[in-house]
Amino acid sequence: MAAAAAAAAGTPVGLSSVLSYGRLVARAVLGGLSQTDPRAGGGGGGDYGLVTAGCGFGKDFRKGLLKKGACYGDDACFVARHRSADVLGVADGVGGWRDYGVDPSQFSGTLMRTCERLVKEGRFVPSNPIGILTTSYCELLQNKVPLLGSSTACIVVLDRTSHRLHTANLGDSGFLVVRGGEVVHRSDEQQHYFNTPFQLSIAPPEAEGVVLSDSPDAADSTSFDVQLGDIILTATDGLFDNMPDYMILQELKKLKNSNYESIQQTARSIAEQAHELAYDPNYMSPFAQFACDNGLNVRGGKPDDITVLLSIVAEYTD
Repeated sequence: MAAAAAAAAGTPVGLSSVLSYGRLVARAVLGGLSQTDPRAGGGGGGDYGLVTAGCGFGKDFRKGLLKKGACYGDDACFVARHRSADVLGVADGVGGWRDYGVDPSQFSGTLMRTCERLVKEGRFVPSNPIGILTTSYCELLQNKVPLLGSSTACIVVLDRTSHRLHTANLGDSGFLVVRGGEVVHRSDEQQHYFNTPFQLSIAPPEAEGVVLSDSPDAADSTSFDVQLGDIILTATDGLFDNMPDYMILQELKKLKNSNYESIQQTARSIAEQAHELAYDPNYMSPFAQFACDNGLNVRGGKPDDITVLLSIVAEYTD
């Protein structure tokens, strides 16, 4: 789909247009399919698709700014559909570039919009999400007008025919797959050292070799089967730094069906709770715990941009 229409920060990302490409039907209670159900996993003969909704907050949410495309602060995201796969991604622009007069959201936003365009044009292989990142990053490097900045990135691809999910995660954004109320798959966070995630970067010539820059090939890549009713949550670190798994799972329990409105409401609830906790000075957040583990005396949430994409695996019919 085209990245969401402009809306105030905190407003759910309007991803309903993804449904116009076909009819998605979830024929099972969420997470209720067992391995022995003939429709579970690869047992069903039909294609799978994702019903996805999103929500987010910019760190400086009072400005109420949502730049062109689906961006919350320096975060960016996309949801795109191709006949072979559903693809989505999130990216978190590195805020330190602002000290050098560079808008960090330009890099993350352009990276995600480029990924979206590649998917719509069919210039990707579902089993190779790192390829989507690599091609997008190379296009940014080849821009006639230099685009400076850095960003983490997480790409999730559902191959609708094979019923397999293929992922690529570079840095500390990431995803969870929840089945039967439990996390059955999750991305691995990539950090060079505390609070310094792996990232794609483009630096001015005089700073090359000084600015931290990782290759798209360094992304952690996984592939696994999914089942009807599986819940996939993809988000930037603003969520995971402020909400531990058990809190996220509590919110997901409220998701009783797979219609878009229900998913959107749950995505908003998760984003709002993370945003509230981010500004609680007395809360021992996952980020604060991680800081303490690294010898820092820190307490409270971590104010940050927050982007949440919430998806349900459903049957897909043209």
